[in-house]
Amino acid sequence: MNKLLLKFVNLLPEPLLIMFVRFYVNLQIKRHARLDVKGLENLDCDFKRPYLFVCNHLSNSDGLVLNKVLEKENMIFLAGKKLESNSMTNLGFKIVRTIPILPNSPDKDAIKKVISAVKEGNNMLIFPEGTRSRSATMLEGKKGILLFAKLTNAPIVPIGIWGTEKFMPIKNDMGKEAFCDADININIGEVFNLPKKSDDETKGNWEADCLNHIMMKIAELLPREYRGIYDNKM
Repeated sequence: MNKLLLKFVNLLPEPLLIMFVRFYVNLQIKRHARLDVKGLENLDCDFKRPYLFVCNHLSNSDGLVLNKVLEKENMIFLAGKKLESNSMTNLGFKIVRTIPILPNSPDKDAIKKVISAVKEGNNMLIFPEGTRSRSATMLEGKKGILLFAKLTNAPIVPIGIWGTEKFMPIKNDMGKEAFCDADININIGEVFNLPKKSDDETKGNWEADCLNHIMMKIAELLPREYRGIYDNKM
């Protein structure tokens, strides 16, 4: 979206702004993205909703694409607060339900909102790596995902996504990021619960095992070249 159009769009009344952004994003996905979605049948299982979706993170378009593909789930995304301050990425917040969170800090307000949202029956999607991978390979997962998993006790749905790094390539200036032609693959895995802590296992070891378990579930859904540090653990 060029700067002139961006300025015009931001002058629109809120209802028209939301309608325009939704139309624009859907148009870009239809025009530029060739989607291949697998595993939707895994969501129809014996596990009771709400779900905690976890996914690798390659692009600012990840949330837009997943929100479209999984629109029936009507979920909420946990997103870095800095995205709100960028006039371009902030438009995505108009059509994707989000809870902003301060990265690399114990954001108690965001944590409370996530717990409340899940208790109210909302599905939640979190990117455990905490940031987009500039190498298009998986980064080490952060412990924050364990906090949300334990406090919500929600079944976990792993998702592997690739191709969005070409659909909206990362740029240092997020305002200059643009949609490009790309094949996008979304692979949805089987729902699972965190493994229980054994009597002879320390809390630290159990947490490390759980985090690795979550990230490996995502890695299993990706082609080898996207698995990053988790490829050597398989």
